[in-house]
Amino acid sequence: MSDQTSITGIDVPAVTAWFTEHTAAAPPLAFELIAGGRSNLTFRVTDTAGGAWVLRRPPTGHVLATAHDMSREHRIISALAPTDVPVAPVIGLCEDEAVNGAPFYVMDFVDGLVIRDQAVAQAVSPEVRRAAGMSLAATLAKIHAVDPDAVGLGELGRKDGYIARQLKRWNGQFEQATDREVPEVITAHRRLLEHIPEQGPATIVHGDYRLDNCMVDADGQVIAVLDWEICTLGDPLADLGVLMVYWSEASDEFGGLLGGATTVEGFPSRAELVQAYQDAGGREVGNLDYYVAFGYWKLACILEGVYIRYKAGAMGDDGADAEAFGDTVRLLGRVSLDALDRMEA
Repeated sequence: MSDQTSITGIDVPAVTAWFTEHTAAAPPLAFELIAGGRSNLTFRVTDTAGGAWVLRRPPTGHVLATAHDMSREHRIISALAPTDVPVAPVIGLCEDEAVNGAPFYVMDFVDGLVIRDQAVAQAVSPEVRRAAGMSLAATLAKIHAVDPDAVGLGELGRKDGYIARQLKRWNGQFEQATDREVPEVITAHRRLLEHIPEQGPATIVHGDYRLDNCMVDADGQVIAVLDWEICTLGDPLADLGVLMVYWSEASDEFGGLLGGATTVEGFPSRAELVQAYQDAGGREVGNLDYYVAFGYWKLACILEGVYIRYKAGAMGDDGADAEAFGDTVRLLGRVSLDALDRMEA
């Protein structure tokens, strides 16, 4: 076990005291940084009695306003708990920064599988891989079917002009985060502004919906949707576009860009995901190229912030290569431009 007296992002005595007050945890507690989180820090917390929880908190530095709002994420998951959208049970929220230097919230640990990469995908059967993809698409339709007003999220964000607002928000955060020139991202932003599609009725939009932000059971069924930090209200097709961005196919020129787990045999194709989404009651889908371009561009903006935070040492030591993030940002900008070219062809 790693040294539990000095953990970046965790004040062990103070957080242990919070757990003792708010849960049935039996100290001492052990904290493990869960690999894969590139924004908020996520820890698995265990005690001496076999209990397990998940703690989420912002990065330890370079925090962009509103991007790491723990109370907002806690509110969203709590509101979705009574719906048929699978989320982890929420235990509590701590907004007193004196406890851990920043707000945090705690959920029950859900015992399942997160398919983060090809190695994990290859450890399950092709049947489970296919089931995971189809369940992912159906679960996205469930998210979009929730009435925001009925679950108390009607004021989560403005309902109209979603893409325009997102372009403004992420471009602003990109400019605030970076200290370098990235012309591919700047050009993609300009072209996206010129071709904003008409938005239909607003739904809950997860904002970062992909395979490794969901947990599945042994049969491949989604049992928890994770990472709600940039969820808002708006155009549901933006979620589908982001899913297409991450859903690499073996024939893709950039198949390995984002890990490539879905290039393993058995996963459904992008077209099958879109059909499964529609069959489950999702929004009617036309040409997705704009939303795919938007997804690549937004991811570039997010990763630029991650790149800067890693360079500053604010994300803890999880073995990631900071410069690889910087190179990927430029590549994402180019792929966004490619999708816009297809749309205009």
